[in-house]
Amino acid sequence: MTMKSIVKHTALSLCLAVGLGSCSDFFDLLPLNEIVLESYYTEENDITSVINSCYAGLQSQDCILRMAVWGEFRSDNISEGSGTSNEDVQLLRENILPTTAYAEWAPFYSVINRCNTVMYYAPLVQQRDPNYTESEMRANLAEVKALRALCYFYLIRAYRDVPFVTEPSIDDDVKKYRIAATPFDSIIGFLVTDLEAVKNDAVRRYADKSANTARMTRTGIYALLADLYLWKGDYDACVESCDQVIEAKLNQYNEEVALYGNNTDVELFKEYPLISQHASGSTRSGNTSTRIFGEGNSFESIFELNFITNQQVGNGFINSYYGSNNTRVGRVSATPFLSENVATGANKLFKNTDCRYLEFMEKSNTQYGICKYTRTSNVFDSPLASSATSPAVSAVRRADNFSNWVIYRYSDVLLMKAEALIQQGKTMVNDTVAPATTMKPYMQSAFRLVSAVYNRSNNLTNLSTDTLKYADYAATVATMEDLVLNERQRELMFEGKRWFDLVRMARRQGNNDALITHVIKKQKSNTNAIRIKLGTADGLYFPYSENELKLNPELKQNPAYDNDKSSTISE
Repeated sequence: MTMKSIVKHTALSLCLAVGLGSCSDFFDLLPLNEIVLESYYTEENDITSVINSCYAGLQSQDCILRMAVWGEFRSDNISEGSGTSNEDVQLLRENILPTTAYAEWAPFYSVINRCNTVMYYAPLVQQRDPNYTESEMRANLAEVKALRALCYFYLIRAYRDVPFVTEPSIDDDVKKYRIAATPFDSIIGFLVTDLEAVKNDAVRRYADKSANTARMTRTGIYALLADLYLWKGDYDACVESCDQVIEAKLNQYNEEVALYGNNTDVELFKEYPLISQHASGSTRSGNTSTRIFGEGNSFESIFELNFITNQQVGNGFINSYYGSNNTRVGRVSATPFLSENVATGANKLFKNTDCRYLEFMEKSNTQYGICKYTRTSNVFDSPLASSATSPAVSAVRRADNFSNWVIYRYSDVLLMKAEALIQQGKTMVNDTVAPATTMKPYMQSAFRLVSAVYNRSNNLTNLSTDTLKYADYAATVATMEDLVLNERQRELMFEGKRWFDLVRMARRQGNNDALITHVIKKQKSNTNAIRIKLGTADGLYFPYSENELKLNPELKQNPAYDNDKSSTISE
């Protein structure tokens, strides 16, 4: 979809959003321009409708597919599955061309344009509608600014530099949108400044419990800010933003305990409240993934795209790519090394007591299906260190396509803080080999955060003896960095995070060596050529779509995909 298509598509969406049964008369009678559109923005409900269309845009399969493809598929987590299309095969083998559909960014720019439209018209409506208060308007602006920032954040992590537009397309003059790409650093700087200015205007909590995770709240903005600051390299600000989320979740936990007492499955691991592997009153495991991914809108959720059963819009991505009630392996699968030989203790990522390998993956013939999101429930005996056999999993697979898609959750933020603390310590101490005494508090705090997430998944309560030992990771900063990176892989695999984590690491290190070491493990051929391609910073990002390049002469192709160079990998 081109920029001109975005203008037309957004105009249609806005026409529907303001309650018109048909757009034909609207378009026939008057040209689509600012004066005409202003006449249709008269009350708060008009703004609410467009905000709803922003969420609807993010819920589209085109957006969710790209969230997963851009953030996960190029990583070591994802391999070919069942009925994998040639386009997907080429992507997984690092044969990425400007003609691929995955290089199309229009779904995100469509949402951005809707957000910009709200920002443009909300002040006008607030003047016209006496029932639309200034505080409500400011909350709406904070919400859509966060959604716009999220969209741009996906774009810059996928492409690095992208066209940056903050005004709506309110006419059909697309020439002003044919602009050069704005650098990554400039965009991320704008986004954090923009969100910092409005974060306290956002709704802290909605009366509807599900809206607290299905809409962008103040806590959601802090989670997004933490992520932005982590990529920006502002580790002090990242830690501060994480602490805001941690405080909010602790308050939520205290309220839950006051209401339900011990009849809750949220427990403190270290001092952090997390959903236990055991449902209340049960000794069996699997409850964590059931609550977070099977049911959705859980205690740990911060922001997720919410799909309501039996509604018109569903999450078709999960059924097609991860699997369904009828398909154990979707178009992609989990890379075998993630799950092989865990029970015998020979797996390098998971210990045999870790519940996540049972919750997130299952063997199906010679492949490993992805179970995260595809199951509505998991129940199994807690895996034991003394056993070399995996316990049987009693799982219910999803029979519909209404799985939510989680964008931010609590354990993600805990691990963001752990990563930021280590980098914060490095900048303070400037000692990356043998940590000085002054580095130790940062290392210990980071380790405690990792331990909370790890212990939950290994059924280790605060009364248990920790199996993750600080002394095993305290020798060097690099060892502790690896621990955090590995825990993020264990906890967040298949959520659209892993490739972005590896790229962020490479940007920080100033080279791609470690990234290549990780991702090359899944490749079966052409490994030398893949190493060469991924050896440059340019190779970590997607090409601009061939269609966009034709329409926008201001765009200059990523050098890794120049027309005079072959992007096809062969030995």
